[in-house]
Amino acid sequence: MVLQQRSQAPLWGEATPGATVCVTTSWNGQTCSTVADAQGRWMLRVLTPSAGGPYELTIEEKADTQRHHTNPQRLILHDVLIGEVWLCSGQSNMDMPVAGWGKVNDYERECAEARYPQLRFLHIDYTMSPSPQRDVRVRDGGWQACTPQTVARFSAAAYFFGRDILQSQNVPVGLIMSTWSGTPAEAWVSADALSRLPDFTTAVGRISRLPVDATQRRACYDRELTEWNRLLQADTLAWSQGKLRYALPTYDDSAWDEATVPGYTTGSDYDSFDGILWYRTVVDIPTAWAGKELTLDLGRIDDNDLTFWNGTVIGHTDGYAEHRIYKVPAQLVTAGRAVITVRDLDIGGWAGLPDTIRLEGQPLTTAWKVRRAQTLHQLPVQPRNPLTDAKNVCMLYNAMIHPLVPYALRGFLWYQGEDNANRAYQYRELLPCLIDDWRNAWGAPLPFYIAQLANYQEEKDQPAESKWAELREAQQLTASHLPQCATACLIDTGTADDIHPKDKQTAGQRLALLARALTYGDNIEYSGPRYNGHTVEGRALRLHFTHADSLHITADSRTFALAGPDHQYHWADARIDGTDVVLTSPEVTLPVAARYNWADNPTGCLYNRQGLPAHPFRTDDWPGQTYLNTDY
Repeated sequence: MVLQQRSQAPLWGEATPGATVCVTTSWNGQTCSTVADAQGRWMLRVLTPSAGGPYELTIEEKADTQRHHTNPQRLILHDVLIGEVWLCSGQSNMDMPVAGWGKVNDYERECAEARYPQLRFLHIDYTMSPSPQRDVRVRDGGWQACTPQTVARFSAAAYFFGRDILQSQNVPVGLIMSTWSGTPAEAWVSADALSRLPDFTTAVGRISRLPVDATQRRACYDRELTEWNRLLQADTLAWSQGKLRYALPTYDDSAWDEATVPGYTTGSDYDSFDGILWYRTVVDIPTAWAGKELTLDLGRIDDNDLTFWNGTVIGHTDGYAEHRIYKVPAQLVTAGRAVITVRDLDIGGWAGLPDTIRLEGQPLTTAWKVRRAQTLHQLPVQPRNPLTDAKNVCMLYNAMIHPLVPYALRGFLWYQGEDNANRAYQYRELLPCLIDDWRNAWGAPLPFYIAQLANYQEEKDQPAESKWAELREAQQLTASHLPQCATACLIDTGTADDIHPKDKQTAGQRLALLARALTYGDNIEYSGPRYNGHTVEGRALRLHFTHADSLHITADSRTFALAGPDHQYHWADARIDGTDVVLTSPEVTLPVAARYNWADNPTGCLYNRQGLPAHPFRTDDWPGQTYLNTDY
């Protein structure tokens, strides 16, 4: 394991109630003691030296002659290093392993060269709970040294960060990975903190009232889901006399749009649509299959599906990354025409059926139809399964963060936001709430470094609004208003077709630059150019920047835009003038605002001497796409 250097490192556990627990540290030969309380719980703190090791920790429960305890227990922890400990958390881009499902750039070489005995990993297993837990579930039995085998399944972003800190600071490094793909920030906040945000009060109350018994919790959820489906019947086009007309084999879908399957549903009517989409296709069932159970493999669906076979539900799954394989009961299978219908609830970003769909292992080549139904704002909030859905508020904090408190840390790394992009304005309050919550739990304003969302989704020909740009702005606003908080810009590391950039080396390096400069005091540049105000000069607008040594544009790229009093943005020509950028546009005679890289997937072109990219920004504060969005 790794203990934080130069700290009063807490150690805790359970013993016989009332027993004396002693801890002896080999680095100074000192023994500390405490008495277990009535529940047998104990905690004490040991003074750690500067980085070094390996050492030993001896933990003993002393015999109590008055209580006739004759079997004292002793635990010796070997190979304990003293160094720097970081807690790394978030969703899939922090969860993404070096190999495994992630397979970062050059992962085979990266794994083969990952032999760093002084870099240690602690991987917290996926766990959720409606109430705060004391014990944490870990993978691989606990702390592991970095080897080609252990690094393969560990967070790539965290590993590359830790490797950089190990090499630059020449100290042992411990990385605690507590992550869960596809999860929103509110799942990682305590009930006490989250309940102070009005948008989440109801959801926190629901979780706090859940029964402890899993069977009773399931019954509560079933009742909630029944009521939610009843409310959905307000969509009178889809529902008729209590039945979903769109799923019935007799329904006429000839007026629906053609859908691209496999693929995402795009076009002017769908690009910015969040809500319910209906998909239908007709298949021909051979006589030999009649009366036999069939396997329908839908792959992934973005985001939550309810799937029908000739009007009968055969499956339901929440989560865009989840693979759907449903069984069609034998009694539903008849020869001839059969209709497969998918109700897709899209809660943000792209929607659709992106994978090849197979029936009995054979790819379906049939044509699909699609139509829009209710928007997300028209829908009642869908209840989340309190047994399986990691998106529930507070659940991950309770099981994967709370049990780690107050293990001594140097700071936090956070790579999350994709799941909250549809509520980017809300994230302006939610992310600071999370940061303050964690700092309060640890009792110190520990450094908190944020991986800003990388570029993703299709490029736009013209300036446009962007949910992902608004989420990046929320991350940047948080960092600028809280002490010891900063963002690592990753706007040049992503791709249009993969929400999980393979270049995690750059992500880890840029997070490490923040820690090296702002936490460890290295005299290095840690940021790309940052917007620092502007002035209007006739038909031009001058942007001022910090971190702008040798400011340069790497390509003739459409990433700057200007707007006049009409709030309409047009591409701008950019000219470098020292540490400023001067913008003009023939379409804008009176510029009042500018934007840079304001898009889901901007091309990015402004860098400083150190090759670090400028953070996306805008000078206006006009309401965006996610303004007032609160549904989750």
